[in-house]
Amino acid sequence: MYVLLIFIAAQLSPILFIAPTLSYFQGQGMDRDAAAAATSGWLIFLTMGIGFIITLLVIFRDKRFFDIWKGTKSSLLMSIVWGFLGFLLLLIGQSIAALIEMNLLGIEPGSENTASLVNIAEAVPLAIVSIVLFGPILEELVFRRVLFGSLNQTTNFFFATAISALVFALIHFDFTHLLLYFTTGLILAFLYQKTKRIITPIIAHICLNGYVMLIQLNMDKILEFQKQMENLQ
Repeated sequence: MYVLLIFIAAQLSPILFIAPTLSYFQGQGMDRDAAAAATSGWLIFLTMGIGFIITLLVIFRDKRFFDIWKGTKSSLLMSIVWGFLGFLLLLIGQSIAALIEMNLLGIEPGSENTASLVNIAEAVPLAIVSIVLFGPILEELVFRRVLFGSLNQTTNFFFATAISALVFALIHFDFTHLLLYFTTGLILAFLYQKTKRIITPIIAHICLNGYVMLIQLNMDKILEFQKQMENLQ
């Protein structure tokens, strides 16, 4: 419950500081769009960073926080290996989900949530730390350990996975691509169930966010490289 409340506070607390922070950046001579991006970037970095530190302090005081599984956990090495394999599963799963969205549902590829985060990262590079590190760790602790883990003990794997994946999709406020986020949640829950170690979905999630940021922030260079290769051919 404490972990869940900390996560909610980290998500909502920036609202309290938007107006004064925006005014500060505008006072520095920034136009409204640039000031808004800087405001979002710094608030994401600070609130998620503080939430991350407080969450770690809370969970490490409870030695039984991660002891929710019956049976033997995978070794640390295999859990790490499954984390990187899980990253590949996420890429495959998201590709299939995107094809279904485009061909069957008529939804164009591209996420407004991702585009917004890229703009924020370009304005405040420190925000990348929250997007790639703080965010994935907090989300796995909340959605896989707290939500999925708790429901899995009282219901069954499929129900717990469905609920945690659905909430994971809704929390990103990108309702057009619910299938994409739902698929991601399903795969991450599977990884947690497979190894019984939270480090596995955390690694997969960090790799996914890092990969997306790397691609999106260097899209101009990638397109230029593709154009050069086409010219050579």
